[in-house]
Amino acid sequence: MPTKGKLHIRTGDTVFVISGKEKGKRGKVIRVLKKEEKAIIEKLNVVKRHSRPTQKNPTSGIIEKESGIHISNLMVYDPSVSGPARIGRRVLASGEKVRFSKKSGDDIKG
Repeated sequence: MPTKGKLHIRTGDTVFVISGKEKGKRGKVIRVLKKEEKAIIEKLNVVKRHSRPTQKNPTSGIIEKESGIHISNLMVYDPSVSGPARIGRRVLASGEKVRFSKKSGDDIKG
């Protein structure tokens, strides 16, 4: 199912998990999977995968890697309020588009 416009989360954002087994944790976004509407968060939602030896990866065994978390279960972390915040978009007088926290009103870097 294709997305309807932009997502509120970008690569490099610090996010707060609001539901699921990782609820209450926060981490940095490594990658955003736009088609699947998921984000891969550093050291969260870690799954184990069995791998067989290949030329690229000669060692086989059990590999732990991060799996995606749906975008709807994430909120951008606002350090000024030490918690999650909703995101808005606005255009500055210079014509630059920025994202801002609706809780504190501060601009979000990234």
